[in-house]
Amino acid sequence: MISPRKLMAMAKKWQKMAGIGRRRKICLPRDKNSSRLADKGHFVVYSMDKRRFMVPLGYLSSTIFIELLRMSEEEFGLPRDGPITLPFDSAAIEYMVSVVGSHVSVELEKALLVSLENNTTVHGGLRSRTIIVQGLSSS
Repeated sequence: MISPRKLMAMAKKWQKMAGIGRRRKICLPRDKNSSRLADKGHFVVYSMDKRRFMVPLGYLSSTIFIELLRMSEEEFGLPRDGPITLPFDSAAIEYMVSVVGSHVSVELEKALLVSLENNTTVHGGLRSRTIIVQGLSSS
C-alpha cells in the first residue's frame, strides 16, 4: 500500500505534468454556433468582417493560400495569441476556397494571383483587397 505522503507527491507531479491549475485564455472572434477548435485535418482563418473559415490542411500547399498567408503576414504581422486574419472580406475568401477546392487550371490560378497582387485599395486606414477575374472559366 502507498503511503498518503507518497500519494500526494505523485498527484502533485501529475498535476504539474498535465498543466492542471494553469488557465490559458485566447479570445477569438467567433460565432455562437462554431466550436473553438478546428476539426481534425483543418485550420481556421478569419476574414476582415470576422467570419470564420475552416480550411483543409491540404490547401496550404496551393500557391493561392501561400500568397494569402503572405499577404496576411504583411498586413497584420504574425499572430501571437489570436487567429489568422486574411485581408479580404468573406465573399472573396469563399471564392478563393472554392477555386482551390475545385482544382482549377494553372492559368486561372495565375490570373487569381495577379488579381490579388494588383487590386488593393485603402479605406479608413485599412487596406482592402478586391478580386477581379474577367473572361476566364474554371473548366
